[in-house]
Amino acid sequence: MKEINVSGQKREATGKKASKLMRKEGLVPCNLYGEKRNDKGLPEALAFSVSLREIRKAVYTPDVYVVNLTVDGEPHKAIIKELQFHPTTDSLIHADFYEVTENKPITVGIPVKLNGLAQGVRDGGKLNLSIRKIDVTAPYKQIPEVLNIDVTNLQLGKAIKVGELSFEGLEIATPAQVIVCSVKATRASRAAAAAADEA
Repeated sequence: MKEINVSGQKREATGKKASKLMRKEGLVPCNLYGEKRNDKGLPEALAFSVSLREIRKAVYTPDVYVVNLTVDGEPHKAIIKELQFHPTTDSLIHADFYEVTENKPITVGIPVKLNGLAQGVRDGGKLNLSIRKIDVTAPYKQIPEVLNIDVTNLQLGKAIKVGELSFEGLEIATPAQVIVCSVKATRASRAAAAAADEA
């Protein structure tokens, strides 16, 4: 996985008013969740803020990053778990991070990359990508930047489902019946098939 360095500052003031002031200054309110628990055994968040300029690269991208996060000089390794955007302006208004370690498995959505020219496309069909990411579980160091899928043998009218895939060292968390990609018939392919039948 790609890595990015981000620095932040702990925030004492929380709540809507404090968050609004932060955003006006170009800061994004964030929480970091990890091993820390409160008296009731519930996850306890570290509240901090980061510059939108610093975090932008890890947010507005299809790539998944491990974030080398430094909060008031204290280092943490994390992944972005959840993002909240303004409903009308689409600007980032909040981010939740999840702390990771080398041995603890995490579940993240990794972009899919289709490789090869499908047989069905050669026969006049159109290749459709149904999902852009597949959820996988593994320690973060074992997780690749993309999941490569060979579509060379994919025939016209056929599909590849998640359950047909396997990746070394990764456990797939997306349901097996989900379609990843398919080759659909086009008008040209139907006409070619009809001509072949007549012949």
